[in-house]
Amino acid sequence: MALIYLPYTGYGQPVIGIKDSIDQHIFTGREIEYLEDKAGDYSFEDIKAGTGAHQFQSLLKNTPQNYNLGSVYWYKIRIGHNPESSKNWILELFDQTIDDITVYLPDKEGNYEKRVTGDQYPFRQREYMHKNFEINLDNHIAYPGTYYLRIKSHQRADVIIVLRSVSRFIQYALDEYFIFGIFYGMVLVFSFYNLMMYLAVRQVQYLYYVLYNLCVGLFEMCIDGVAYQYLWPDAPQWNQYAYGIALFGVSIFALQFTRALLYTRRKAPRLDKFIVLVMVARTVWFVVCLLFNKDWFSYKFLELVPLAVAFYSGIHIYRQGYRPARFFVLGYAFLSLGFIHKLLLMLHVEGINFGVITYYSLSICFVLEMIFLSFAIGDKVRILKKKKDRAQREIIRQMTLTEKLKDSLNTELESQVKERTREVFEKSEIIEGQNRELTEMNLLLKQQKEEIEQMNQLLAHDNEELQTNVVKVTRARVMSAEVDFEEFSKIYPDNESCFKFLSGIKWNESQFECRKCGHDHYFNGHSSYSRRCAKCDYDESVIAHTIFQNTRIPINKAFYMVFLIYTTKGKISSHKLSEILSIRQSTCWAYASRIKKVMQDRKKELASAKSTEGWSKLILDHSSEPVLRA
Repeated sequence: MALIYLPYTGYGQPVIGIKDSIDQHIFTGREIEYLEDKAGDYSFEDIKAGTGAHQFQSLLKNTPQNYNLGSVYWYKIRIGHNPESSKNWILELFDQTIDDITVYLPDKEGNYEKRVTGDQYPFRQREYMHKNFEINLDNHIAYPGTYYLRIKSHQRADVIIVLRSVSRFIQYALDEYFIFGIFYGMVLVFSFYNLMMYLAVRQVQYLYYVLYNLCVGLFEMCIDGVAYQYLWPDAPQWNQYAYGIALFGVSIFALQFTRALLYTRRKAPRLDKFIVLVMVARTVWFVVCLLFNKDWFSYKFLELVPLAVAFYSGIHIYRQGYRPARFFVLGYAFLSLGFIHKLLLMLHVEGINFGVITYYSLSICFVLEMIFLSFAIGDKVRILKKKKDRAQREIIRQMTLTEKLKDSLNTELESQVKERTREVFEKSEIIEGQNRELTEMNLLLKQQKEEIEQMNQLLAHDNEELQTNVVKVTRARVMSAEVDFEEFSKIYPDNESCFKFLSGIKWNESQFECRKCGHDHYFNGHSSYSRRCAKCDYDESVIAHTIFQNTRIPINKAFYMVFLIYTTKGKISSHKLSEILSIRQSTCWAYASRIKKVMQDRKKELASAKSTEGWSKLILDHSSEPVLRA
């Protein structure tokens, strides 16, 4: 047998002999000869003749590719059959994206058997129910056979031809599907976990991360051929562009996740606008490919643009001091290495040869990226929790101080009440003594009676003044401290009390002047505490030309919002206002912006005002604003 193979191995294309000691052999270099059929009209008889324009050339690269997507490529390999082998043998092609593969298998007499496979044919037509393409070899007779392969694909494909024993194939396939199970299982676990986090905290970056992971998983399934095997085995047309849809989802949701995780809208507005522009451009390209030419989906190198934008965004935000971005940058660094490695492999850069790690390098980098992006999300949540705990401690401290102040004021009020009560008791004793004297002094009865009436009037005045002082002290305590809405409502429990207070500071005890004609006489208007000009009938509402004009918020809640923003010097957030007042956050933000602007405009006036009346300086002389709905 060695003497038979000697003429074939001494020169020209070498013959690869079947040996039990070597379970697999990958054809590379001079072991493969190729012929490009640009028009795609060469017959097998022309190719087999191998003369003139149909003459094969030796391969200069380790792995052949269909560089011109419009051409048909013919490949020729030589295999030395060995019937003494105890194993069954197959030819296998790794790249699952090849559309049409026609293999011509020789026999000893020089006749050929034609077998057709590829991802444009139903999956059930394959000889093995496996994601790769396998062709059984007949190894019962010893002879050197020349095999021809006709390859046609709409996207760039690596024509990796492997001679492999069936036992090696089974072992390799089981190991590979096990690894696939781990990889896609990780994708599903990461997706499910982050979906639960989104449902729990309603932060949109979790949803974008879930969609990004699912698109990554779908893209890898399309590239690996697993999607064709398990998702659409009877719809081969999906193989032509499903990977393009998945890759579009990867780009869009990666950029959306970048915006949500890194707060680019707030931390880098110009960069955020550029990210949106890239998303729009990517969407336009996707629609063009989908509607006009699905073969354009094969230009996968364009995904380097969204990847580079996301990578740069992470570096830019990290340089601004945002710590969770460090894991984001690390994850995209690995993903960038995977894309670059795949690009170099596609360009056949010297030193990068085909192998298991090489072939699955992008999948490995996707796994590393998912891990580091999960770290980035966790780091962000940890920082937010730390800030929340710090804010809660500050609130507790403020509540403690408020409680102490309230106890101090209550003690002072109790002391004043006791003092007034003692004075009342003393005056009552005096009155009793005078009454006894009156019974003894009948001649001075009239004079004593008048004195008693005067003293009773003074006592009533003192009691009224005492009650007024208690109300004033309570109001002063409320206006000078942070109180909750329930306690604030004791001072302004309803619309009537709020309108009464507004009327008092707006018209300053009956000093009315019509805004249209300047007349100073008025009647009561149609609504509570409104005033209607006696001359021109102009009816002015009590909330007109105040900060409460046109508001749809309940007036006592609007009072409390002004009070809270003033007492916190504008530092309270719209989220906190929404939580306290049970009003939408957007409404709180818009109304708080109005109040903060007035506070800024009247900074000097507020600085000179007393702490108990400063907030009321924000109310008057405001023009109408857009209607705010609760």
